[in-house]
Amino acid sequence: MSVKFREDVRNIAIIAHVDHGKTTLVDELLKQSGIFRSNEHVEERAMDSNDLERERGITILAKNTAIDYNGKRINILDTPGHADFGGEVERIMKMVDGVLLVVDAYEGTMPQTRFVLKKALEQHLKPIVVVNKIDKDSARPEEVVDEVIDLFIELGADDDQLEFPVVYASAINGTASLDSNPANQDENMKCLYDTILEYVPAPVDNSDEPLQFQTALLDYNDYVGRIGIGRVFRGSMSVGDSVSLIKLDGTTKNFRVTKIFGYFGLKREEIKEAKAGDIVAVSGMDDINVGETVTPVDVQEALPVLHIDEPTLQMTFVVNNSPFAGKEGKFVTASKIEDRLMQQLETDVSLRVEQASSDSWVVSGRGELHLSILIENMRREGYELQVSKPEVIIRNIDGVDCEPVERVQIDTPDDSVGAVIESIGQRKGTMLDMQADGNGQTRLIFNVPARGLIGYRTEFMSMTKGYGILNHTFDSYQPMEKGKVGGRRNGVLVAQENGQATAYSISSLEDRGIVFIEPGTEVYGGMIVGENNRENDLTVNITKAKAQTNVRSSTKDQTVTLKKAKIMTLEESLEYLDDDEYLEVTPESIRLRKKELDKSARERLARKAKYSEE
Repeated sequence: MSVKFREDVRNIAIIAHVDHGKTTLVDELLKQSGIFRSNEHVEERAMDSNDLERERGITILAKNTAIDYNGKRINILDTPGHADFGGEVERIMKMVDGVLLVVDAYEGTMPQTRFVLKKALEQHLKPIVVVNKIDKDSARPEEVVDEVIDLFIELGADDDQLEFPVVYASAINGTASLDSNPANQDENMKCLYDTILEYVPAPVDNSDEPLQFQTALLDYNDYVGRIGIGRVFRGSMSVGDSVSLIKLDGTTKNFRVTKIFGYFGLKREEIKEAKAGDIVAVSGMDDINVGETVTPVDVQEALPVLHIDEPTLQMTFVVNNSPFAGKEGKFVTASKIEDRLMQQLETDVSLRVEQASSDSWVVSGRGELHLSILIENMRREGYELQVSKPEVIIRNIDGVDCEPVERVQIDTPDDSVGAVIESIGQRKGTMLDMQADGNGQTRLIFNVPARGLIGYRTEFMSMTKGYGILNHTFDSYQPMEKGKVGGRRNGVLVAQENGQATAYSISSLEDRGIVFIEPGTEVYGGMIVGENNRENDLTVNITKAKAQTNVRSSTKDQTVTLKKAKIMTLEESLEYLDDDEYLEVTPESIRLRKKELDKSARERLARKAKYSEE
């Protein structure tokens, strides 16, 4: 029996390393397809609808859209480029038949390029390579294509996948060409649309067989409840149909399909029917989860469950118990925080939450960025909480304790190479490759235990004077390195008592280290206010005011000139934490603090720890 195909549909995902121009490319494909009215205002990076995505210039959540070109519907899924959101990428690969691999014409293949391409090749998807930013003065398209071919071979691409077409584009200018010469760019992206239609396989049309629809993403709407987004792999589905939902544990539940939504441009539109090859959203199943299959009631055949990479990093979330608890947040109780974490589990399949005590939870994710995005979202929503230092998750494999190892790619000026190699060596890193580009830059590739990278970025930026670029992605689990790996070298300056920091006190502390707060900041005893120049912690009086006398100084009162305080971001603060510290997070503040606020109790614990080590 001959196989029929739906020639009117193409399903593709756009994959790339962070900042190689995926989302900008999707913007241009949307604009040039003619789906927007001429007077319609369309924001740049329209697909990144989340505030954090816009601020950071990264895609966090996979998004889907669709355009019509030459009478054919092209469903496009924009995926995150960061390995911490690998759960999103992995599921998307199941929904599509081809991928656009976007690579920067100067930077070439990067760690996350390897990560996302590996996922695509494992699903035997047909790739189209888009060399983006061809208009850059530093573009080197031929060398970048050679790098891509090497990466395909290294990742075990089959002969069919190696025969990939290459499109050279400038997404920012809305131009593309099959010619690598920037001067020969076409004035639009017609050649990219044509390449998609020619090379991406059309989905099989088996609409007359029993239904199989699998969810890959979840959404929520106050009016219709939970929404499952996925692909119809077989058969068809109409509004009003009675269907069975095969749960992950094999049990089934019967539902009625209340609404089906199709995608067109940035809009989700109600449709009456979806059939094999369509990517749609379905409501009516109030507890549908990622990877579950919707089938007819009388033919219950589940699709293979989607494999999701396990978490590699964990931290403890604790109810805020600092002296300032409850002053800045709306949601401060254990029940509110637990409800919010459970809500996150509804849509984030890479996350794990375990109750540690009545007021603390162990939250596991794919990396620091994954967890910091959750924390940032919670504080913006009005939550107060404290979090502990991130720790890698150790796995026992065949009786051996194994830890996650990251593949690290560093681009640094030549004069910093020695310092970088030495610092990575101290963190138990192994060098895999070293290449100088002849223009004063060197690319270094290492395998480094994930433990060794916690807190390393700040040291790295200082070492390379801000010119270094560090990227890393999960490589494998390997037998655990003995002893302490990485960690902070310097001690901290800890406030002695509650009060308001004064310029007078801060000026007297500047020769002791780096101060993290500005004059006028409210502090409490046990709060970390700076970094000590030495390895030990130092308790300081930062609230002391200058004594007032009625004796006039011969030099008069001089204005105190302070160095600029080092104000740390959420990510920097998480990296900075040590084992005996918490990060207090509220809608208005980020404060580093000691777990034990009392000075004498801290000193007792430190003596006890030192004694046990000996």
